[in-house]
Amino acid sequence: MVLQRISKPIIYLILIAMSLFFLMPVYVMLITSLKPFDQVTLATMWELPKTLDFSGYSEAFEKLAPNLLNSFYLVIPATLLSALLGAMNGYVLAKWKFKGADILFTIILFGMFIPYQSILIPLIQFLREIGLYNTIPGLVFVHVVYGLPITTLMFRNFYANIPDEMIESAQIDGAGFIGIFRHIMIPLSITSFVVVAIWQFTNIWNEFLFAVTITTSDQQPIMVALQNLSGSQIVHWNVQMAGALLAALPTLLVYILLGKYFVKGLLAGSVKG
Repeated sequence: MVLQRISKPIIYLILIAMSLFFLMPVYVMLITSLKPFDQVTLATMWELPKTLDFSGYSEAFEKLAPNLLNSFYLVIPATLLSALLGAMNGYVLAKWKFKGADILFTIILFGMFIPYQSILIPLIQFLREIGLYNTIPGLVFVHVVYGLPITTLMFRNFYANIPDEMIESAQIDGAGFIGIFRHIMIPLSITSFVVVAIWQFTNIWNEFLFAVTITTSDQQPIMVALQNLSGSQIVHWNVQMAGALLAALPTLLVYILLGKYFVKGLLAGSVKG
C-alpha cells in the first residue's frame, strides 16, 4: 500500500515531465511567432517576447490563405469518399463473403505497404493521360485510392463484430444489399466513421510528397505552401512559425473535439477481425 501511494505521485511527475519535454518545440514555435523579426535569435529563442507582435500571423495568413482553401477542397471530399468506399468494402468483405473474398482482402491490404515513391512516375503519367494532373480532383483521386486499404481494414474489423442474425432478420423483412447497409450498418458504425474521418483528415492534411509532385503553384495545399514560405535566403522565423501553427490548427481542433471518439472507435474493432 505504501509503495502504491509513493509510486502514484512519481508516475504523475514523470508523465508531466515527459509532456513538458514533448511540448518544448510547441512553446518555441508559439513564442517565436509572437516576436517581431528583430527579436528572433538563437540566443533568445527561449525567452518570452518583450512585446506581442501579431504581424507574423497576418503575413502568414495572407500568403497561405489560398492554399488553406485548397487543403479544405482536398481533404473534405477525399475523407468522405474514402470513408464511404471503405465502409462499403468492409461491409461486403465482412458480411457478404464470396469465393476469393479473403484473397481480395489481402490484395487490398497490400496497398498499404506500397511506398509512395515507387509509383510516382507512373502515377503522374496516368494523371496526365486522364487530365487530372495539377488539379485538386487529381489529388482527391490519389488520396481516396491510397486510403482504401486502411479504411477497408477498419470497417471490416468493426462489421465483423455485428451479429449475422441482424443481417438475416433484415433480409427476412425484405431489405436488400443497399437497404441493410443504409439502415443498419451506417447507423451502427458512426463511431467507426469518426475514427476513419480523423485518420484520413490528418494523413491527407499533413501529406507532402503527392502534393508537391502532382500540383504546382495555385493548386498546392497548405503544407507545400508552408515549405515555400521560408524563402531562399533570409528566413523570417516569426512568419514561418506562425504559418506552421496556422497549418496545424485544423488537425489540432479535430483531435480536441473528436479525440475521445477516436480511441473509442479503435477499441470497438479490436476484439475480432
